[in-house]
Amino acid sequence: MTRSTPLMLLLAAAFGAAALPAVAAAAPGTAQAAATSAPVLVTAAQWQQMRSDGASYPVFAREQQRAERLVRGMLKAGIDVPVPKDKGGGYTHEQHKRNYQAIQAAGALYRLTGDKVYADYARDLLLGYAKLYPGLGAHPHGRGQIPGRLFWQTLNDSVWLVSAVQGYDAIRDSLSAADRATIDDKVFRPMADFLSSTPENFDKIHNHATWAVAAVGMTGYVLRDQTYVDKALNGSRRDGSAGFLKQVDQLFSPDGYYEEGPYYQRYALAPFILFANAVQRNEPQRGIFKRRDGVLLKAVDALVQSSYGGYFFPINDAILDKGLDTEELVAGIDIAYAQTGDARLLSVAQAQKRVLLSPEGLQVAQALAQDKAKPFAFVPTLLRDGPDGTEGALAILRMGGPDGQALVMKNTKQGMGHGHFDKLNWLFYDNGQRVVTDYGAARFLNIEAKAGGIYLPENNSWARQTIAHNTLVVNEQSHFGGDWKQGQALAPAPLLFAAGDDTQIASARMDGAYDGVSFTRTQVLLAHPALTEPVVLDLLRVTGGKAARYDLPLHFNGHIMDVGFKTQSAVANRPVLGKANGYQHVWIDAASEPTSQPRSLTWLLDGRFYTYRFASTAPSRALIGESGANDPSFNLRREPMLLQRVDGQAATTFYGVLEPHGQYDGTAETVRGANSRIDAIAHYRGQDADVLVLDLAGGKRVAVGIADEPNKPGSHEVSGGGHSWHWDGGWKRFDTGTGKDGK
Repeated sequence: MTRSTPLMLLLAAAFGAAALPAVAAAAPGTAQAAATSAPVLVTAAQWQQMRSDGASYPVFAREQQRAERLVRGMLKAGIDVPVPKDKGGGYTHEQHKRNYQAIQAAGALYRLTGDKVYADYARDLLLGYAKLYPGLGAHPHGRGQIPGRLFWQTLNDSVWLVSAVQGYDAIRDSLSAADRATIDDKVFRPMADFLSSTPENFDKIHNHATWAVAAVGMTGYVLRDQTYVDKALNGSRRDGSAGFLKQVDQLFSPDGYYEEGPYYQRYALAPFILFANAVQRNEPQRGIFKRRDGVLLKAVDALVQSSYGGYFFPINDAILDKGLDTEELVAGIDIAYAQTGDARLLSVAQAQKRVLLSPEGLQVAQALAQDKAKPFAFVPTLLRDGPDGTEGALAILRMGGPDGQALVMKNTKQGMGHGHFDKLNWLFYDNGQRVVTDYGAARFLNIEAKAGGIYLPENNSWARQTIAHNTLVVNEQSHFGGDWKQGQALAPAPLLFAAGDDTQIASARMDGAYDGVSFTRTQVLLAHPALTEPVVLDLLRVTGGKAARYDLPLHFNGHIMDVGFKTQSAVANRPVLGKANGYQHVWIDAASEPTSQPRSLTWLLDGRFYTYRFASTAPSRALIGESGANDPSFNLRREPMLLQRVDGQAATTFYGVLEPHGQYDGTAETVRGANSRIDAIAHYRGQDADVLVLDLAGGKRVAVGIADEPNKPGSHEVSGGGHSWHWDGGWKRFDTGTGKDGK
């Protein structure tokens, strides 16, 4: 995913870059006073060009109108700077959010229209904060070791400052010297001091700290205070042991993947990109967008790749409805386009239908008006994890275009405190839908009725637990005993990634999630002329030092059409799967007797059928269940799951195939292709390799051979069912009845 990141010469020529003035305040009315209060996050020349040209470009003009509606509504309501008292979602919390949005928008509108009403409104709001803020202590509902002052967590205070300081920069030179000094000294300096004087937050390598350093650094540029800038860039001790530069180096992989996953990459992207843009504007000699081969710009690309149907893959603590139209990515797309001129990003901006009221937003609006957008290519991608790219990876396999198939294999590192215990988990998308699902986070963001919008207790008791994911559980315990700090030290080992036109494959191994247990998973996205859609092959081999219970869940989205095996149904009552580690939240509705023979389950989702054929080399039971047990507050969604259970074995192999097929049209009352086109699945084991075989409708057969060590050279042979397969290398596909002999 490495690509060059040249600066846009047009941007540099048109706007130049403002140097950070070295002087502080000066007497009012002098040239020096004007120089030390002129805007620096966006220069006066840049504002003038936006004012002259913005109305010519529809997307920019609409964004300006949107800001005008916001501020006009706030003007009508009057100044309201309440004493903080509410949790997230409460009135005072939401009012302080509205205020920082209004300050930022009013500042931009003042520059774009010249109407002093906007500057006066932003000034009056900030003077209200100058009266309120100096007397504030810890928020009465403060969370964590460092409660916020305006908000219940420091993170929100940082977000307030990042937004408000942009609006303040735009109006600062319109203020009297007295008002400017009051706002400088009673709002922005004390807020920057509060954030930068708490190293346990400010010096963390974490998204909370990214917001904090961005807030302090941008404030430093606006106030012409190099100490704040140095603290932001290099940590509270200004020695490089922490701070923004360290975060850029530690939180992203060389491919731009962010350790906590796409949901938090989306959230952290705004302070990373906005502050980097401020650094570039004021200290271009740092070459911030070139750091680590342009990793911040790669992060924008990686985030877009980590989506399907406009929504981010919901791994780790993620809310399902966050996607490419999020405000944070609007900033990311606009600034990345200004730096790279990558026309693929314009198609994302086109879908967002929004731009920043900034020089970068103007460039995007201009390019869109000139029809320069090119489709963003969603392609098979391996996003390495860890600062050196050596701590696992997110494997994304794709076929069939944007609404086709996407197979996501989560072979990443833990993801710190927001990480879930789900090594070698997988998700599958098809037909624009989530088919094999991840619960994401148990949280209703900013809905006060649900614990004030914070993470619910069920986030720990269910959403993070291994049983809530599509991966191996041993003895009903979560990976690493449910301790993320233990998990942080260990990551899966990627073994294989290959992406051809009709066969794509990913493989990884996890050691250490359980003492003495190693498991390896290989997944294949495979197309064949005898199949209507590509299918997913899944092979999971587990070896342990002693007999254990092995559970393999599959969480799916849809309505069950056919249970292709005999079960005993729990009709009179609904037993619960277990007592702890997420098992207490699963009802069991049906269960089978143990067998080693393949079974099947078919469900219907949005007009398409899905048949999952599954088996294991040791006898396994199949259980059909649903989430939501032991949930008196109704905090959990009710979602179906299938569980394969092997008892009393030290080693076993689970294997299966998921096949999309057919169509149901409720309007026309027609059904076609409701029956699977796969007649059978079989598994054969050699000395150092496995073969999965699919017998297809019409007498076709396709097999995939997978070596135990697919990243190492060597020859392999597997025999079974009257057939023998030979190949060199990590894997090979074999087709019979089609004139093809593999790849």
